[in-house]
Amino acid sequence: MKQIKKLLVANRGEIALRVLRSAKEMGIQTVAIYSTADRNALHVRYADEAVCVGGPQSSESYLRGDAILEACRRLGVDAIHPGYGFLSENAEFARLVTEAGLIFVGPSPEAMNIMGDKLSAKQAVKAYNIPLVPGTDEAISDVEEAKRIAAEVGFPILIKASAGGGGKGMRIVNSAAEFEEQMQLAINEATSAFGDGSVFIEKFVTGPRHIEIQVLGDEHGNIVHLFERECSIQRRHQKVIEEAPSSVLTPELRARMGQCAVDVARACDYTGAGTVEFLLDEQRNFYFLEMNTRLQVEHPVTEQITGLDLVKEQIRVAQGLPLPFSQQDLTITGHALELRVYAEDPQNNFLPDIGTLTTYVRPQGPGVRVDDGFEQGMDIPIYYDPMIAKLVTFGKDRQEAIERMLRAIDEYQITGIQTTLGFGRYVLQHPAFVSGDFDTNFIRDHFSPTAIADAAPQGPTTEKLAAVLTAMLLTEKKPAPATAADSAASVSNWKRNRTGIR
Repeated sequence: MKQIKKLLVANRGEIALRVLRSAKEMGIQTVAIYSTADRNALHVRYADEAVCVGGPQSSESYLRGDAILEACRRLGVDAIHPGYGFLSENAEFARLVTEAGLIFVGPSPEAMNIMGDKLSAKQAVKAYNIPLVPGTDEAISDVEEAKRIAAEVGFPILIKASAGGGGKGMRIVNSAAEFEEQMQLAINEATSAFGDGSVFIEKFVTGPRHIEIQVLGDEHGNIVHLFERECSIQRRHQKVIEEAPSSVLTPELRARMGQCAVDVARACDYTGAGTVEFLLDEQRNFYFLEMNTRLQVEHPVTEQITGLDLVKEQIRVAQGLPLPFSQQDLTITGHALELRVYAEDPQNNFLPDIGTLTTYVRPQGPGVRVDDGFEQGMDIPIYYDPMIAKLVTFGKDRQEAIERMLRAIDEYQITGIQTTLGFGRYVLQHPAFVSGDFDTNFIRDHFSPTAIADAAPQGPTTEKLAAVLTAMLLTEKKPAPATAADSAASVSNWKRNRTGIR
């Protein structure tokens, strides 16, 4: 067993806090890193030690592997947890960590390299007969050859960057006439975003659902899946609302997809926590999309339905311990939802917002969890992802989880910036979401800038407020009976505070 005594979290905000808390429960000393913009951040105050690694830009701080490793050397750190984003899927960083004699809490650099490239991932899983979206399984640069393949696959098709993510380097092509222009745009964008212009072609699945399977693997060859998450409510190809389990998977389909996810992990000798993503079409056919070799933003919903702490499992695996459970030990209990609370304006095409959290009060009560890294009075910095918090609710079934989420949204008080709370309320009340009949086109098909106002809680009407006020005024003007009881001492506290009587 490789004992971890001091863990550095190479991240910021809510995920840094999330990892630090689990490490503390395990008796592990913790180190936080921060940029000059995050000097007063909550994760900095929470850790046992904290070190500044550079300026406000990510390239000056959170992406500086050299500065992070130097901090580890100076502070006697045993292991690094990368969180998600930043260096979490950087195979070269993972390699440098292990070469420095430290434990990287994540998969091997080799597994990252295989799954970090969509084409090499396809090649790796072929031996396991994993369903793949029809298209090319290698990069293509010859436009005429690409046109021919696209015609064989059938329009619409999707041109995708091999090293892509977050919707970058991706183009939908509806006909041969627009193919050449869209392919060049995809290549240019992929080159700019990833330094790699490799693209490939896939059949564009219309009306798909985005289903992902959480997997865990150890160094002893044990791999399990922790069931699925539904991630179809997206904007700009990025998730906004997630839930577990999905409302459309049957036990049989869940078992098949789960086994495929385990096989994908086995194809690259995966260790630690990872996520295998699938597209599910309207006929309930599923296709392997990609594997994310890190902890996912939406991991809390899986924790809620399984009762597991995924960060603790990651740390145990990194220490060389075997998984303490088998697939047969795992069951789904209840239902969980997650709303990503972004500093964005949904009524203005989800444009990011910055400013001060003038009011910031978290919801509470049964079945409500808030993972965040802010408090009232703090500023939302311009340098990083605009996510403020992950609002998670859990219930005995989907209906209760939705009801709790609506209650939690109404209790969540945030002023000073625009947020996606109102958007979340709109989605959760929409008939398509309530019925479970939705796909990744939900925003395109159902959302408009005026929808949030229409879904806002309706308070008393102006007429009702006027009637109540008039009644109160008339009551106050009535002459009181002249009795000894009419004294300041006999006036109620409520009326005394309203009228100034002392």
